[in-house]
Amino acid sequence: MAEANQDWRELAAQLRIDSIRCTTAAASGHPTSSMSAADLMAVLMAKYLKYDWSKPHYANNDRLVFSKGHASPLLYSMFKAAGAITDDEFMTLRKFGSRLEGHPNPRVLPWVDVATGSLGQGLAIGVGMALNAKYIDKLPYRVWVLLGDSEMAEGSNWEAFDKAQCYKLDQLVAIIDMNRLGQRGETDLGWNSKAYADRARSFGWNAIELDGHDYQAIDRAFTEALGQKDRPTCLVAKTIKGYGASSVANKDGWHGKALDAEMAKAAIAELGGERHRTFPTHQPEDRQPAAPAAAQPLKLKRYELGSKEATRKAYGDALVALGAHRPEVVVMDGEVSNSTHADEFHKAYPDRFFEMYIAEQQLVGAAVGFSVLGKKAYASTFAAFFTRAYDQIRMAAISNAKIHLSGSHAGVSIGEDGPSQMALEDLAMMRAVCDSTVLYPCDANQTGQLINAMADLQGISYIRTTREKTPVIYSPDEKFPIGGSKVVRRSDADRVAVVAAGVTLHEAIKAHDLLAREKINVRIIDAYSIKPIDQNTLHEAARDTQGRLVVVEDHWFEGGLGDAVLDAFTGTKAPLPRVVKLAVHKMPCSGTAEELRRWAGIDAEQIVAAVKSLLA
Repeated sequence: MAEANQDWRELAAQLRIDSIRCTTAAASGHPTSSMSAADLMAVLMAKYLKYDWSKPHYANNDRLVFSKGHASPLLYSMFKAAGAITDDEFMTLRKFGSRLEGHPNPRVLPWVDVATGSLGQGLAIGVGMALNAKYIDKLPYRVWVLLGDSEMAEGSNWEAFDKAQCYKLDQLVAIIDMNRLGQRGETDLGWNSKAYADRARSFGWNAIELDGHDYQAIDRAFTEALGQKDRPTCLVAKTIKGYGASSVANKDGWHGKALDAEMAKAAIAELGGERHRTFPTHQPEDRQPAAPAAAQPLKLKRYELGSKEATRKAYGDALVALGAHRPEVVVMDGEVSNSTHADEFHKAYPDRFFEMYIAEQQLVGAAVGFSVLGKKAYASTFAAFFTRAYDQIRMAAISNAKIHLSGSHAGVSIGEDGPSQMALEDLAMMRAVCDSTVLYPCDANQTGQLINAMADLQGISYIRTTREKTPVIYSPDEKFPIGGSKVVRRSDADRVAVVAAGVTLHEAIKAHDLLAREKINVRIIDAYSIKPIDQNTLHEAARDTQGRLVVVEDHWFEGGLGDAVLDAFTGTKAPLPRVVKLAVHKMPCSGTAEELRRWAGIDAEQIVAAVKSLLA
């Protein structure tokens, strides 16, 4: 034990020294936040972490998530100590072009599973990883999540605490680095470890209070965590920010500040001087994940032309077909599965469905956790409620995660429920996510095809579904490529092009028929792929109609389909068309779908008026 203690001390000292060295070289970063957790990570890395550094995506590896992503100098110091990176690369921290960014980023580092830095997200992702371990792959790997005490004020963490016990995730270990000092002073609980532990226990967790600089206490706590059955463990470790360097230890005003060269030299000497040892990590067990069900041919439900069905129902039906065709599909919902119709998947594949209840941040976090471990994760709730998890969606894009989101009950067309339930921001919100795909189907057959296509998309994909039943206008065999559109009405004499998607496409078709009675020919474009949008078809329509476009959408005026259409002409040689945007301009109220579309000015009669205004 004495020899182990000495190795742990040596490793911890090296981690602290390296955290100082790289941040001083960068003249920025968070050395003190890294130094407080160095003893915890030294014991974890030397004795408990099972990880093959040569195979970072190996299914049996433990997963380590730094939810306190600003402690990246500590994480990168661990990479160096494991021999995964050289000291030369290590010293490029925060430099332009370096893989060692200010916060961990899996786009450039294979040993990082998820991007962190926006606090309060790591544990929710860890829940998804642990769900995958226990219920899908059925492997014994552990999920270790390092949390800062400041981020424990985030409600997202308590959503994760709740769901971790709900699913009895004994492979999940949360480590709270309780160093007392946040960015601008003491945290709300300071060193009150009992308060943190009591909160964890109230959620059903095993909680351990310990001195985070006492190697024996850390060792005992990790051992106890490994011995738990059917409940996760939370370590509440009292630590000192900047531990090991007397000039900054437990001193306010040192968050996110690098030591200058003279202070760094003195602190490194106090810690015993530079050392560059490589410390071995235990290899994981070589086990095979649970065998998935055999993949079946894809058999999407076929809806009869002329019938009516809600695209939200088609979403659920498509998930069932996809679940048989792709055994790696997992589905989550936010306790509205009987409305989103994700419950259809639950009935067919209960072992691959996970209820996240009214916890949308945890919903998206779990999807990310499944995604980075190779599963095709579909998550659904009312479209309006994804706004609560927008930061998680934004960070998922940084994580290079592949998650598939479905938002139902969009627009004023949901009717009597009123504006609190009406997603009117979602298209703008999802379009703004880096490299996202945004889809808005108008009928059930189109929805099924798009749900299947989403499975192979990179990044964040979002599909907007409609509450009411809409006419089926496409054959079950029609194809809908991502980035495409459908011209559903056209002639050689079209004078105006009307661009719509989802529920407003049907209003546009009605408008076409009304205008045809007056011998006014209009082209109707179904822009089901809002991002990427079909630029070529829009440019052709503008040329053929002398630049007259009407865009109609059940969404706020800003940021939705109308702006996507305008963006298709920005920066191109095509002349900017004259565009009339029909969209929601003022706060809605309750009413029928028809009443509200008329009130918002997005029904067939308003489309007719807009067409005539352009021709006038």
